[in-house]
Amino acid sequence: MAADQSILIPRVKLGNQGFEVSKLGFGCMGLSGSYNDPVPEDVGISIIKHAFDHGVTFFDTSDLYGANNANEILVGKALKQLPREKVQLATKFGIVKFDYSSGVVVNGTPEYVRSCCEASLKRLDVEYIDLYYQHRIDTSVPIEDTMGELKKLVEEGKIKYIGLSEASPDTIRRANAVHPITAIQMEWSLWTRDIEEEIVPLCRELGIGIVPYSPLGRGFFGGRAVVESIPATGFLASIPRFSGENFDKNKKLYWNLEKLAEKHECTPAQLALSWILHQGDDVVPIPGTTKIKNLDNNIGCIKVKLTNEDLQEISAAIPINEVAGERTLDNAFRCTWKFANTPPKHI
Repeated sequence: MAADQSILIPRVKLGNQGFEVSKLGFGCMGLSGSYNDPVPEDVGISIIKHAFDHGVTFFDTSDLYGANNANEILVGKALKQLPREKVQLATKFGIVKFDYSSGVVVNGTPEYVRSCCEASLKRLDVEYIDLYYQHRIDTSVPIEDTMGELKKLVEEGKIKYIGLSEASPDTIRRANAVHPITAIQMEWSLWTRDIEEEIVPLCRELGIGIVPYSPLGRGFFGGRAVVESIPATGFLASIPRFSGENFDKNKKLYWNLEKLAEKHECTPAQLALSWILHQGDDVVPIPGTTKIKNLDNNIGCIKVKLTNEDLQEISAAIPINEVAGERTLDNAFRCTWKFANTPPKHI
């Protein structure tokens, strides 16, 4: 079920502040090398343009993605070839350094918020950012201080809406009290469902949209080729769920989904994405890819319609208590989080 011009991607309101986006977004991170080598710039731009031409208008990046902020630069060049007023652009700040050997450095000080925003505006070469996320929370800085500066940026017209990524319920409540939060970005897929107990109900209570990243389980539900060809080395191989006995156990869950996909006459990726889409009108997943054929396949999920009974059957096919291994390295190895504004002796 490949994407075609007959597929109409619905538009939905993300949060209760009036922000309208395509029901399916596009995560740009992989274009600048995360799971694999970065794609050539012209290829990355063509993929973004192809997504837009097929109804995807919500694009997600970060100042962290790619060497020397390469992803924001790439997205900015792609935007120059699209009507800016029809694109919803999301980017992020807050992670200063990401290194599992030495730790993850975060910074949420007002000064850093503003400097990051100014830098992203220049790299993206835009006058405003539609949705600006705090990528990870700096617990050494009161969230009220961080939000206070973000609120000023909204008032100045440099950003339109504010988001948080991987935030706790308490942080979300406190942040939302300073200025309405439009979206929460969290990992959510058939095998990562931690947010369903507290985060999802809280977002609906407060009128906050939900943006699942890695909705295909970091590619695990992308298709048999992915499951059968994970490289022995590289980022994915280092994630507990993709290594050793854990991966062997998890493959059985993929086969369960593949059988259901045959029943619904779609691909496993389309079924996994459709399951996420059916979690609510306030849910906008942002799958990414480096291949046009995979992008078309993902867009095809819009045509997959599921009943409540179908959703229950799909959930039951991937029992969360049978998923082997932690979802990320920082969960598995308790990666050290450091705060850039804290003196080194306290780290």
